[in-house]
Amino acid sequence: MINVVKTLKSYNSIFKVSLFFSISILQFNFLLAQSDIPDSLVKERLQFIKQKLDQNKTNANLWWYGWLAGYSAATLGQGLVYFISNNKSTRQDMALGAATTLLGAVGQIITPMVPGYAPNHLALLNENNSDQRLIKLSVAEELLKSCSDREIEGRSWQVHTLCGLVNLGGGLITWLGFKRTIWSGVGYFALNTLVTEAQIWSQPIRSIKDYQNYCKKYKNGTTSFYLKYNLKCYVNVYPKSIILKLSF
Repeated sequence: MINVVKTLKSYNSIFKVSLFFSISILQFNFLLAQSDIPDSLVKERLQFIKQKLDQNKTNANLWWYGWLAGYSAATLGQGLVYFISNNKSTRQDMALGAATTLLGAVGQIITPMVPGYAPNHLALLNENNSDQRLIKLSVAEELLKSCSDREIEGRSWQVHTLCGLVNLGGGLITWLGFKRTIWSGVGYFALNTLVTEAQIWSQPIRSIKDYQNYCKKYKNGTTSFYLKYNLKCYVNVYPKSIILKLSF
């Protein structure tokens, strides 16, 4: 019995020693997906976005400032006629018209065109090293997406509906509130609908296509970047324990 126990202990020791030498020399490499983008590709993406933002800035500002100036001038002009006119119908028309164009000007102010100011915001960020360029790329991508979203929202059914409701309200006021003919109300609605639809459909939409092209070129590609890591596994065997160590 004693010999059997000694034999088992001997085999146990041999097993532990063998396990120790077998695993302690084990090393294996594996590949993990790299989260960072090569600096050369970061520069390329940044250049793409900056170029697109710069190209769209002028048209966006022309559209935004142009309609803001038009609505503002119309508001001031109609307001002036209201104060100098003694005709009741004229004063009513001018008051309603000034209120409508004032809403248009306010709408421009509270919904600025992102493509108009995006390049200036991006230019404030430094890109002197790879870390700064990565941060700037993240901001640039968000700005390009915001430009696209703004242009999509500018032509959405919600905007058409909102403008239509305002114009319909003005037509009803002209017809029922001012006690005019129904055709006067229809004329008011038609004229202002023509103006608001022209504003909506003249809005630049180039950023929508630019963002789609960027995603197609850089976001949905099959190119993957990998970084090799060395993983070492060590096993220390003690009389009553085994310690496993992993080293990256």
